Amino acid sequence: MAEETPILVLGAGPVGLTAALLLARRGLPVVLLEARTSRAVTGSRAICQQRDVLDVWESLGAGAVAEEGVTWGTARTFYRDSELFSVRLADAGASPFPPFVNLSQARTEEILGACVAAEPLIEVRRGHEVVGLDQDAAGVVARCRTARGAVSVRGGYAVACLGARAGWARQALGVAFDGRSFADRFLICDIRADLPGWERERRFYFDPEWNPGRQVLIHPCPGSVYRIDWQVPPDFDLAREEASGGLDRRIRMIVGDRGYEVVWRSVYRFHTRVASRMRVGRVLLAGDLAHLVAPFGARGLNSGVHDAENAAWKLAFVARGWAGEGLLESYQAERSAAAAENAEVTGRTMRFLVPQDEAGRRWREAVLRRAVADPAARALVDSGRLFEPFWYVDSPLTTPDPGRPFGGRPERGAVPAPCPGVLVPDAVVE
Repeated sequence: MAEETPILVLGAGPVGLTAALLLARRGLPVVLLEARTSRAVTGSRAICQQRDVLDVWESLGAGAVAEEGVTWGTARTFYRDSELFSVRLADAGASPFPPFVNLSQARTEEILGACVAAEPLIEVRRGHEVVGLDQDAAGVVARCRTARGAVSVRGGYAVACLGARAGWARQALGVAFDGRSFADRFLICDIRADLPGWERERRFYFDPEWNPGRQVLIHPCPGSVYRIDWQVPPDFDLAREEASGGLDRRIRMIVGDRGYEVVWRSVYRFHTRVASRMRVGRVLLAGDLAHLVAPFGARGLNSGVHDAENAAWKLAFVARGWAGEGLLESYQAERSAAAAENAEVTGRTMRFLVPQDEAGRRWREAVLRRAVADPAARALVDSGRLFEPFWYVDSPLTTPDPGRPFGGRPERGAVPAPCPGVLVPDAVVE
């Protein structure tokens, strides 16, 4: 492929913006196609960004995400009015970044979008809704719907970051999206309020008196905004809840008599689904197009950014003739394995949060009751294992070292010892 041939990036969400920047950083021209004519300006959505993702963004000029985000390093878990445990997140090295920051997806997209706008190798075409994909031995053609009619855009390869709802793209590529959806729904509210002592920690509540029988998750965000997720019944109706005063009562049960402002609210369902292939010829699938997981553990966007990072350097090597098509197939091997692990971890969390039968409900209740006084039972409580970079110990690109074997998944809040395939801890270089 000639170096002048652009790489297509389909979708300008955080994963697509990151992919475009990473490709341009390696000197490749990019055409970024996006259906929306403008970005969303409100709504927390994917808020929780892990330190290794912050590292990627800082290298692209988007260090403002880490600077503006609310830093937190403690995750607290409660059962009713009792705190079961808290986890302080580890740093195996000397990272300049905190374990996590919280920043709204809208602001993250704005920061990344400004970096894209300043990059001469990236051409952004908004109002281009990709509706078809064709590929041949020489490249990929994205067929787009625009206000001026149908348009076709050609590139050497494509990174498809079209989001969860682009089922047509998976179907056109012959990719299955097996998994399951959960019936229970979740209500999100971003509220602005003063909650002293809650500004630097994540709080997870099982069966609180203000949401009996279900869960509540609370995250701090910049500007005294808190994101609150309530598990609600399958028939929950947000308009009815607001009209009846039920939403105000929900919020008051948390904030008390303090004043508050609702900044944004939405209702969503959880899904656990993984694409059967993440590489189909010259098209690499990334982000929600390739995998959907429950947000407990912040494994959606963070994993999508690692998809983009993995795809970009491999496409650069192939585009310059430094590697063959086999290197692209390692994207399939590595990132499909990462997606499968995220699905397994979050699926286990959801089975604990939303038991599917009476036996499961009784077992969970027994675990939570025991965990109040029994430290041994606390290891069984699953409120979401937080994201960590996937460990490529089984990758075809990794040469094992018998002297440094992989010890498996570490305890909650810990990190594995360095070995081939595991991200090397940061160190101070003088």
